[in-house]
Amino acid sequence: MAMTGVIRPGHISLRVLDLEEGINFYKNTLGLVETGRDSQGRVYFKAWDERDHNSVLIREAAEAGVDFFAFKVADKATLEKLDGDLKAYGLTTERIPAGEMLETGERVRFKLPSGHFIELYAEKTDVGNGQPYVNPAPWTKEAENGIAPSRMDHCLLYGPDIEKVQEIFEKVLGFFLVEHVVMEDGKTDLAIWLSCSIKAHDIAFVRHPEPGKLHHVAFKLDSWERVLRAADLMSMNKISIDIGPTRHGITRGTTIYAFDPSGNRFETFCGGYDSYPDYKPVKWTWDEVGAGIFYHDRKLNERFLTVVS
Repeated sequence: MAMTGVIRPGHISLRVLDLEEGINFYKNTLGLVETGRDSQGRVYFKAWDERDHNSVLIREAAEAGVDFFAFKVADKATLEKLDGDLKAYGLTTERIPAGEMLETGERVRFKLPSGHFIELYAEKTDVGNGQPYVNPAPWTKEAENGIAPSRMDHCLLYGPDIEKVQEIFEKVLGFFLVEHVVMEDGKTDLAIWLSCSIKAHDIAFVRHPEPGKLHHVAFKLDSWERVLRAADLMSMNKISIDIGPTRHGITRGTTIYAFDPSGNRFETFCGGYDSYPDYKPVKWTWDEVGAGIFYHDRKLNERFLTVVS
């Protein structure tokens, strides 16, 4: 089946409190590959098995958090159509010219009711994964540097009006609801997990009074053993671990959460099930939300719920 419309997460731009400290963490502990630096002071990274030039940007700022999260779309015609669809829905869009980000084409940026900026783009330079496109080996030396995730996978964002956010992602961008947690009233959603692919989620939102907050950005590992290795590396490098290693009930992923030196939470995970647009969404009730988030402990970690950047 041909992939059309929005095809996958593309990049995230993060604010860090100390740029050199951030570079050291993302390059040496997390094990991303540095791919460039620009005149705005942004440093670009990709995971070892990603083909496009960048998936993570960091810049120094007075406050940690997220600037924007982006999705790649199928082609330039799709970008034009979605820009028009977003405007027809009533959202204001901004066209950011090609080259404003290194090796990245024109982007369409818009603001969600949750206070987050989302971008769409169609073009980014393919720099490869260090292997040829003919007869490649299964991994490279970069796959053993630090935690070494294979890709930037998704993010979880905190903010208000998530029902309006869900409508935009479903009706305009073509996503579908995979799982959701309902609050004590049995009707209102506390959290939603949305997908544009066959993954359990490509983006998720939790209802929160403050707009524009980052809960975590997630990086994919290939096995439970790699998650355990990530936990070892976090401890060796004195990285602040939030929770894990453990398992989610929601999405079934195995996971560990921790913080970068600036306080941005990140996840390294593996697993999770495949989903399809015709599947009925899975609902988690308030009395079982502990097992939904942390299946082994069956209770919530207060810091996990309240600490955001």
